[in-house]
Amino acid sequence: MLFNNFNYIEFDYIEVSILFAIFTLYLQANMNKSKSLLWALLLPSFLLAQQAPEPYGVLPSERQLRWHEMETYCLIHYTPTTFQNKEWGYGDADPEIFNPTKFDAKQIAQAAKTAGFNGLISVAKHHDGFCLWPTSTTDYSVASSPWENGKGDMVKEFMIASKDAGLAFGVYLSAWDRNDTRYASPEYVTAYQKQLTELMTGYGPLFTSWHDGANGGDGYYGGKNEKRTINRTTYYQWKDKTWPIVRQKQPMAMIFSDVGPDMRWVGNEKGFAAETSWATFTPQGIDGRTPVPGDSDYSTSPSGTRNGKYWIPAECDVPQRPGWFYHEDQNSEVKTPNQLFEIYLKSVGRGANMNLGLAPMPEGKLHDNDVKSLAAFGRKLKETFAVNLAEGAQIKASNVRGNSEIFGTANLLDDDRYSYFASDDHVHNPELEITLPENQEFDLIRLRENIKLGQRIDSVNIEVLQDGDWAPLAKVTSIGSTRLIKLDKPVSASRLKLTLYAPVAPALSDFGLFKEFDAPFSFDNDEQGKVELTADQYAVVGSKKLARAIDEDGHLQVSLKHAAREIIFAINAPISGLGYLPNPQSGTKGTVLKYEVFVSEDAKTWTPVTSGEFSNIRANPVAQRIDLRRVKQKYIKFKALENVESANISGTFVFYK
Repeated sequence: MLFNNFNYIEFDYIEVSILFAIFTLYLQANMNKSKSLLWALLLPSFLLAQQAPEPYGVLPSERQLRWHEMETYCLIHYTPTTFQNKEWGYGDADPEIFNPTKFDAKQIAQAAKTAGFNGLISVAKHHDGFCLWPTSTTDYSVASSPWENGKGDMVKEFMIASKDAGLAFGVYLSAWDRNDTRYASPEYVTAYQKQLTELMTGYGPLFTSWHDGANGGDGYYGGKNEKRTINRTTYYQWKDKTWPIVRQKQPMAMIFSDVGPDMRWVGNEKGFAAETSWATFTPQGIDGRTPVPGDSDYSTSPSGTRNGKYWIPAECDVPQRPGWFYHEDQNSEVKTPNQLFEIYLKSVGRGANMNLGLAPMPEGKLHDNDVKSLAAFGRKLKETFAVNLAEGAQIKASNVRGNSEIFGTANLLDDDRYSYFASDDHVHNPELEITLPENQEFDLIRLRENIKLGQRIDSVNIEVLQDGDWAPLAKVTSIGSTRLIKLDKPVSASRLKLTLYAPVAPALSDFGLFKEFDAPFSFDNDEQGKVELTADQYAVVGSKKLARAIDEDGHLQVSLKHAAREIIFAINAPISGLGYLPNPQSGTKGTVLKYEVFVSEDAKTWTPVTSGEFSNIRANPVAQRIDLRRVKQKYIKFKALENVESANISGTFVFYK
């Protein structure tokens, strides 16, 4: 018979009409008139029962679908900046310092693989301008370093290691270049586009081409040592000439920037998407300007835009350590498996992807603490999702599309992202009653939509049967590619009820119950941390307001109202460093970007001891440390040279013994 081996196909109205006509002719040719009439009457209902819901809103491309399926990957920061113990290189490092003695791309890739990540991105060039491959566009590359006698190609090493570990591979190419003397001229853009072409054509299939929003500012610029600005809207020719290189050479590579076009920055470097997170997004410019990387309104980036103009899902980038580059004094601050799992829940679990920054040591491999935490996180991830506790459940729906098994509830438990339960077009709020084979204890609920049909569901209400009554369990907004709901505490139950809310017929593809795996974890060589000076071991000189702002823990809390641009401290105990933490209450306003530190014996004659910048502190407002181990004088002066949106300082200061 014609339909003996019928497999589900998504039909549109025209296809249904054509099939109906063909099938009617077939019946007329092979059956008597009475039977032909009967089949002709039944066929429209049968075919309509197979008709998929109309797509809703904008839809993901094929490369975006593959990206959603990846869920997690890592970003490797390793340039001369690592050897300088800085977070952003100034572009002035001698290539001679780039000489790792134990470089091991395989160790890094395998650590990512063991942690359950599915891809690796090489920072082929960061803001310092140093290229990890022997580019033809500049001498500032591995070709000028002693590593591998100038014959090496570190991007290639990472690509091979990724392939051997079964990981997808991608590249990051900084648009800002603090070394190149051509920066801010048209010649640099031509060179940048050539660099991009080299990367897009020399390293096999790439899953991403990654571009961040850092653009212009102070740099070495070939010895000029000056500040350069560019028109961010037009300078890089993103849409006209630069991104088309990626589209032509690597059509399946996702282009990342602050505002897309394929995925967007989530708006922070904590790794968290908003509780409500839409894959659809309408980029917004500032003061009517065209939204471009580094010059856009990011206020809606964490949440996206319901019914946005484009499918631009969020990527949640976060370093495994406080900073993106390796710093020895952060060895005790590597994120634990539980911290990484929380990031996973608030990134992948909110329909975004998780991008974890890895920072090799100067010798060229990951620190033992990083490797150990990654391995434990991988085990936690694997064990948590090893068994779906809803397996074997009976799921009864208040309405099934066309009463057809093609859209039935069995699709929710088949571990297929694109088979799905759907209701009839006029039923937007169907209920699903779930009966488990036996009582189960769980604290995680997983839901997914078939995003090939768009992000359709506005919210889901979940109830649990307790003592014969339905009790509220959870209510969440936005589902998308994956939604993980973490309950406050484990629940033991055998019956649940889901109520879906959508502007159209929902297309839910997955339902799962899980119990978070937990095991004790500690770093064997965990450092005890930094011992801080107490409130009686230092004082603020010359400002009664600031003097009263030292709390009982010995932290100096400086707010904008104190109107301080420089602070003088009197120290009566040995110190090793000065710490600074941006003030989360005031956002980034008043955050120090550049500073100088002076010392004195009498608070009159001052000698400069160090200066620098808190790189990337605007996007990643974590604690900063200034090394002062050589300081023996009684007085220390901290002077802010440049702040965010204010002439005054905001933040918290602390001294370390």
